[in-house]
Amino acid sequence: MGHLADIDRQLRDRVVSGQIPGMVAMAARGNEIVYEGTFGKRGLAIDYPMTADTVFWIASMTKAITATAAMQLVERGRLSLDEPIGKLLPEFASPKVLEGFDERGEPILRPAKSPVTLRRLLTHTAGFCYNTWNADMARYMQHTGLPSILSGKLASLGAPLVSDPGTRWEYGIGIDVTGRAVEVASGQDLETYLRKNLFEPLGMADSGFYLSENRRQRLAGMHARKPDGSLAAIPFELEQKPEFAMGGGGLYSTAGDYIKFMQMILNKGRSNGHQLLKPETIALMGQNHIGELTTTKMKSAAASKSNDVDFFPGITKKWGLSFLINTSQTREGRSAGSLAWAGLSNCYQWIDPVRDISGVILMQLFPFADQKCLDAFADLERGIYAALDTEKAG
Repeated sequence: MGHLADIDRQLRDRVVSGQIPGMVAMAARGNEIVYEGTFGKRGLAIDYPMTADTVFWIASMTKAITATAAMQLVERGRLSLDEPIGKLLPEFASPKVLEGFDERGEPILRPAKSPVTLRRLLTHTAGFCYNTWNADMARYMQHTGLPSILSGKLASLGAPLVSDPGTRWEYGIGIDVTGRAVEVASGQDLETYLRKNLFEPLGMADSGFYLSENRRQRLAGMHARKPDGSLAAIPFELEQKPEFAMGGGGLYSTAGDYIKFMQMILNKGRSNGHQLLKPETIALMGQNHIGELTTTKMKSAAASKSNDVDFFPGITKKWGLSFLINTSQTREGRSAGSLAWAGLSNCYQWIDPVRDISGVILMQLFPFADQKCLDAFADLERGIYAALDTEKAG
């Protein structure tokens, strides 16, 4: 495929110029890897080059994997998309909505008008949010001492809703709740369930919530973009003895492992001789499940963690189970109806069933939606589509 050398040059230039410490990028059709590139070092404080087997915290790219596990259990009749999740998880049977704060600064809570369901959890319409993009929740957490979802504490799942279920799209902890539903419905902890039902069948040997010594030796370092644009290495590691595994953002993985997962989606649920989901379930996951609602700009309430997030402004975006869906072709060439999402540490992926192509780029730095990282992702995507178009014309 032509144009792949252009991707190498562009991504290497971004590392050599100091924009990004290092990255791994890959792209694949359903049946073959078509691009692989490793650039820079594993970290500013790590004198070792990026390699294809470098381990990254993939953050919210975990969500699609947890959603896939949930849909396996839907197929088996162990979970339902539209029954109240409170039937399975009693702690979510009577959710409360945060309406604001009174004159003394006390939170104002009221009962939710409709139930939390699995479909709403997977589509970010259950009413949950993240304090990273919701200032009211940040204030609530500070006032009550509610721990962050990154703490690994079960109490973090006790956050109130910020809207009635089914009334608004807002990005939040719903798929962490989904992870708990997978555990209760399957009778296994999430790590064990994913390993047996997804990672082993797909050959994803480097994916998991916990850092073995082998994974730790290959771990990319984390960085922070300072106000002047420079980068600093920072300490970062998820809690290794959490009270629950974060189904919404707790996985460590590699580009090669994640590509295997995306190829399974492209191949309608089949990989390595295993049918992990029915073709009709894969199709269902790629459909709009939020109706007339649309995804909205995620306005940062924590500048050190994330910039404002507004992917493809001007294009209407919908949400599937549990993917962002662009309804028009993007400037980079992504087909309408493609599936995508990302991770807080500037990890990005997309799956284009129309063109039979998927891609992933992994970096490790905050804040999310860093423009230099987004530009690198666009370099990869444009280059892949240019190569596909050249091949087609030839």
